[in-house]
Amino acid sequence: MLAERLLPSAISHFDPADLIGSLATGVVVLDADLCVVYANIAAQDLLAASLNQSRGRPFVNLLAQSGDLPVVLRRALLGGESLAERELTIQPLGAGGEQRVIDLTVMPLDTEETRGYLLLEISDATQRRRIARDNDLLARLDGSRQMVRQLAHEIKNPLGGLRGAAQLLERELAAPELRDYTAVIIREADRLTALVDSMLGPARVPHKSTVNIHELCEHVFRLMQSEAPSGVRVERDYDPSLPDAELDQHQIIQAILNIGRNALQAVGTRGQIVLRTRVLGNVSIGPVRHRLVASIAMHDDGPGVPPEIRDSLFYPLVTGRSNGTGLGLALSQELVTRHGGLIEYVSRPGATVFTILLPLAGKQVDHVVAG
Repeated sequence: MLAERLLPSAISHFDPADLIGSLATGVVVLDADLCVVYANIAAQDLLAASLNQSRGRPFVNLLAQSGDLPVVLRRALLGGESLAERELTIQPLGAGGEQRVIDLTVMPLDTEETRGYLLLEISDATQRRRIARDNDLLARLDGSRQMVRQLAHEIKNPLGGLRGAAQLLERELAAPELRDYTAVIIREADRLTALVDSMLGPARVPHKSTVNIHELCEHVFRLMQSEAPSGVRVERDYDPSLPDAELDQHQIIQAILNIGRNALQAVGTRGQIVLRTRVLGNVSIGPVRHRLVASIAMHDDGPGVPPEIRDSLFYPLVTGRSNGTGLGLALSQELVTRHGGLIEYVSRPGATVFTILLPLAGKQVDHVVAG
């Protein structure tokens, strides 16, 4: 068979370490003292620690919360048998207090050179749940978008007729006080038309160019500083390794700014907001896994998103404020999804984070399916 003759030759061109390093599954090797010998890129992302930071350290010392993990590792080491555990909860020290749920397989290595070592396969169950949640969110947003567009077109036609009739009536009225009423009708018709146009989202497709994401963030940062009350600290924390990206700079600035202004409104007259960038590896956005993704996160210490709107927060006209339009986050999500990205959030009282995920050009890996 041709394939059988070609396969060994093709594989010979690859370094096994490169193949393991490109896996979406985390791979960790521990010695007999349960200290880290090796961790591929996916494992480093899961553990929020580079190989240089983790090599030689006890594996459980990388975690602020390890759950049943120490017991599982000891059982595998002493019993010499493979073990599998699903949905273990861990909290990496470098993850900023974020808990992660993992599926773990532990296999003792029994060659002469590796006897006493353990091979760990770590799958991010949190990631799997997030993929399912993202797919559901994208599907619901698409359905909502179609419904809003149909509704908007149905509203715009009568509004145009109403405005035209008010203008004609205004010409027929001699008394100025009566023309004041028609002026109110015209102004309200214009306001509702502008609201409907906002619901429809931007008309133009993204005009992409190579941009420095930090320049966009800095523009938003300066605007937020100028708008923030004296009791609100606006800070930034940029990842210098973040590469340039192919984006529509005006649309992404608008998306970040909408989230930033939401954070300003959330903290009120006193609080802290941090604009943070990071490069993330092997991230799935909907059904597509990307090798590298730009993360732009807005942290605030406000009261959090009200529970009753958490599942519908990105829908048009959904807002937790009495004076809000409910269009800012919906527009931001629309602008980001046009770039193949997504906005996610986690929220609890005193700690809310909205994160814009933007794939970096040319870094798509493959399609994935939520299990």
